[in-house]
Amino acid sequence: MPTQPQRSVLERFPAGGPCGSWPAEEYAAAQRPQGTTDARVVMDLSSDQFLVVTTRPTER
Repeated sequence: MPTQPQRSVLERFPAGGPCGSWPAEEYAAAQRPQGTTDARVVMDLSSDQFLVVTTRPTER
């Protein structure tokens, strides 16, 4: 069975915000020129948040 790549969460944004996923999308877009080309937004239903994730390991 193929393994899923490990994902790192770069930032979290509340799903109940007035702008929806826009702040998360803008954050992900800002990360791409800085070298995190695979930054993307996913919805975490259990925490009701938009997560900006990458498959590259982060040093936090």
